[in-house]
Amino acid sequence: MSEMRDLEARINAAEALIFDCDGTLLKTPDLYALGWQSAFGAAGLKIDADWYHARAGMSEHVLMDEFEAERGVTLDRGQTVRDLRKAVLRQMHTVAEIPAIASIARKYHDRKPVAVASGGPKAIVIPALEAAGLLPLFKSVVTMDDVANAKPSPDLFLLAAENLAIPAKACLVFEDSPQGLLAAERAGMSAIDVNGLM
Repeated sequence: MSEMRDLEARINAAEALIFDCDGTLLKTPDLYALGWQSAFGAAGLKIDADWYHARAGMSEHVLMDEFEAERGVTLDRGQTVRDLRKAVLRQMHTVAEIPAIASIARKYHDRKPVAVASGGPKAIVIPALEAAGLLPLFKSVVTMDDVANAKPSPDLFLLAAENLAIPAKACLVFEDSPQGLLAAERAGMSAIDVNGLM
C-alpha cells in the first residue's frame, strides 16, 4: 500500500509523464522475438526467443550490432529491417496493453502532459499504439527515427520533454529496460522501473 502511495506521490510531483512503449505500455516483446526470428531466418540465420528477450528494448541497429559481433556475420541491414517490420506488422492485431502501466497513462493524460519515447521505429510504434487504443492519450510520440542516438543515450527523453515544453528534471519516466532506465538518468529525469509494478 505504501508503495502505491509513493508511486502516486511521484506521479503527482512530476509535471509530465514519459512512457517507453515496448514492454512498458505494450506486450510486444514476444511479437518482436517472432519478428527477429523471421527476419534472421530469411537470411538463413537462427536465434531463439531467449536471445532476443535478453536484448528486448534495444533499437534495431544496436541489436544487429550485437548479432553481427556474436556471430561474425554481416547482415543486409536494410533487408533485415524490412523483414522484421513486415513480420511484426502482420501480427499487430494481437498486440495488447500492459494494464498496470497503460492505466496510469489513461488516468493522468488529461491532468498533465504525457508522451511516449520509444527506441522502436515509428512504422511500428504508431500502429502498435493505435491497435491497443492508446495513441490518443499522448501529446507527443518520439521514436528512434526522430533522434541520432538510441537509448541509453538520453536523446529520446530529452526530445519528448522538449515537445511537451517541460524541463527534463520535471519529467517522470516509466521504463522496463536497463538501457532505458540509464537513458532517463542521463536525461536528468526521475524514472520508475515498471518491472516492479507488473
